[in-house]
Amino acid sequence: MRKLFLVLLCAVWVLTQSGCSRQEPQYVIGVSQCSGDIWRDKQNAELRMGTYFQDDVELRFAAAYDSDERQVQQIDSLVASGIDLLIVAPNQVQTISPAIDRAYDSGIPVIVFERKTNSRKYTAFMSADNYEMGRVMGEYIISRLGGKGHVLEIRGLEGSSPAIDRHNGFVDALKKAPGIDIVASLQGDWTEPLAQKTVKHWLNGHSDTPVDLVFGMNDRTAMGARAAFLKSGRPLPLFCGIDGLPGENGGIRLVRDSILDASYIYPTHGDRLLQLAVQILKGQPYEKETRLQSALVTHDNAAVLLMQTDETLRQVANLDALHEKADSYMHRLDTQRTITLLACIVIALLLVAIVLFYRYHISQTTLRQERVVNTLWNMKPDDTEREPQTPVETRIEPVAESSSADGGVADGGVAAGEPVGEDGGEPTDEPSSADDVVGRFFIARFREVVERRLTDSEVSVEDLAADMNLSRVQLYRKVKAVTQSTPVELLRSARLDRGYQLLLTTGKSVSEVAYEVGFTAPSYFTKCFKEKYGKLPGDVRQG
Repeated sequence: MRKLFLVLLCAVWVLTQSGCSRQEPQYVIGVSQCSGDIWRDKQNAELRMGTYFQDDVELRFAAAYDSDERQVQQIDSLVASGIDLLIVAPNQVQTISPAIDRAYDSGIPVIVFERKTNSRKYTAFMSADNYEMGRVMGEYIISRLGGKGHVLEIRGLEGSSPAIDRHNGFVDALKKAPGIDIVASLQGDWTEPLAQKTVKHWLNGHSDTPVDLVFGMNDRTAMGARAAFLKSGRPLPLFCGIDGLPGENGGIRLVRDSILDASYIYPTHGDRLLQLAVQILKGQPYEKETRLQSALVTHDNAAVLLMQTDETLRQVANLDALHEKADSYMHRLDTQRTITLLACIVIALLLVAIVLFYRYHISQTTLRQERVVNTLWNMKPDDTEREPQTPVETRIEPVAESSSADGGVADGGVAAGEPVGEDGGEPTDEPSSADDVVGRFFIARFREVVERRLTDSEVSVEDLAADMNLSRVQLYRKVKAVTQSTPVELLRSARLDRGYQLLLTTGKSVSEVAYEVGFTAPSYFTKCFKEKYGKLPGDVRQG
């Protein structure tokens, strides 16, 4: 039974382990985005896609929507939730630094993405070169305007490092073209509505100021400025931005359709960002400063770039769909395994119940049999109820005719041809219970064993017990209980009865008969014969 339980326990353990189709996350990464827009949506999607190949990573996202206070609260909340690493794109340089420092000081690795802070308390930094973006865009504008013209600049969120770096690169590039005049540098916040409002207000006060090109520090800002010009009724200048996102309203398509004159791809690379995070968490080598490569988008290359990005997006969409199908399949598989596990447990319990019931039934049956046998062995011969007129011989002594000296029946003997009862008197009746039948069957079996071994002078009680599949003690107890005699006494009595028959029916001498019935000495045979029948063996033939 113990082995059966061990087998069932092992089976349940294997099914439980195989049913765990999903690995529990080993690392939790918090992602604090300063804003929520199409660029960051794309980056978040790439981060999630990276987890397809990192089963032990869980991501927790938070977006501050350009609120410093909200981002500080979100960073503190992510740290309190028990994250293992923090990825953060700070809203502004100065205000977010204390929260990042607290996370770093608590032992959590910090990856600063896209925007730097005033502190050096970070584990790694990854971003494109915003200064280079502004410089390259300035050089493009110089070339596009032929070195002469009027440019309107719409900056990003005040205090953010990308806005500062892009402006510095742009201004430094235009220093090489004295013929280009920056008519205004308006403050924006990366959003299209504020850019439109700010440009509209400026146009109302500078209706006579010529503008040949508008440089928005991202594509949304450039599109907000364009909407303001459209509503003003003034001739549309050229519009340039930065981000160069794919998709329906992305900068690449806007350049291809000549809505924007140029854009600059600002890479998201969420997959590389997640890879860097995993390298840090697993103690693998990594670069502390990573600069992402980028490219200018113009009308000349927009169509090709759009084809490439559209194909990439299509493959990403296919991968997402495949991942969803895999999730659905694994969910169904988990359900099936759970059902299978429950079915196996039920079957196992049924098997255990059946085995226990079977063992209980066997034990009860054995107990009843033992009670029957024990009752029979402990029962005296005259305790059984009898039904008359059905004589059955129960004692092992065979029928023998012996005469005493006065013509009567010898002690312990009976008249020839008369059945002998259990007490040596009247014949016993047919047993009235199953116990009597079992007892009489036992005695009959013992008689057969004894009669087969009569001629063996070396036979012992142990030999008789072995023939009966019993121990010496068991044989002695059971024979004594049924016949009131010991096995030795019954064996000697059977030998004497056989000798009596041989003396009556054969011409063999007393010595020959004694040896034939298993006595080792004729004198001892004569002594035992005299004690049982009251006469000497030689007197049998004379009578």
